[in-house]
Amino acid sequence: MKNKINLLTVWADISSINKTINQINLWITSPANNNRGRYICFANVHMCMETFDNEAYRDMVNHADMVVPDGRALVWAQKLLGFRNAQQVRGADLTLSLCKYAAQKNIPIGFYGATPSHLDNISHHLHLNLPNLHIANTLSPPFRPLMEEEDQYFVQQINASGVKILFVGLGCPKQERWMATHIDKVNCIMLGVGAAFDFIAEHKRHAPRFIQILGLEWLFRLFCEPKRLWKRYLKHNPRFIWHFFWQWRNYKKRVNLPETPYKNKY
Repeated sequence: MKNKINLLTVWADISSINKTINQINLWITSPANNNRGRYICFANVHMCMETFDNEAYRDMVNHADMVVPDGRALVWAQKLLGFRNAQQVRGADLTLSLCKYAAQKNIPIGFYGATPSHLDNISHHLHLNLPNLHIANTLSPPFRPLMEEEDQYFVQQINASGVKILFVGLGCPKQERWMATHIDKVNCIMLGVGAAFDFIAEHKRHAPRFIQILGLEWLFRLFCEPKRLWKRYLKHNPRFIWHFFWQWRNYKKRVNLPETPYKNKY
């Protein structure tokens, strides 16, 4: 059985936090993967609809080494399409789990995105619970398109630091575009974790666990940031439900999934 399934236009992995960490561990420890860039995308309804609307962005997401289901709605969709063992891999949860793993294994990590003060808060909160965590680099790029020499400088800083795991917090779809265009430039595993930066720095609150389980984390975030998020949810959520309904209706359970048109890099 294949480990990916098409949700509208996103080829999403059937995964879990433990499976994702194990895969990252294989990449880090395998000599064949040294000095090679990789990236992981965290798919939610917003990303699904961005890929649905934009072919270039769709290719960037689907060429990722992994696309894990960050949103509860995508996990439900995977289950409805026959994958009962599908699990949610929230970016914030995986970030904290990976930081614990990195602290135990002495693996250097880094953060790319947000403001310098934001990154300082992230480092502070992580070191409170993980004093042995090696944060090798924190980089705050300007909130505008980078000039070529600026981009070269940040790439040089990332590679010189020896970072093995780089958390990228530029927001969707900017962070996926950045990772896709830098996979051949940086020598580390990049994870586009977006809002995880805000949760770790305690700039934003996590939705209560029962709200996450009910799949209403989006509603909690909407109440917290109505001005920023209402247009996104009003535009994307109904469209996702409509298009997935037709995918599910036409679905016929089968043992072998069709081959993904994108190269599986594992």
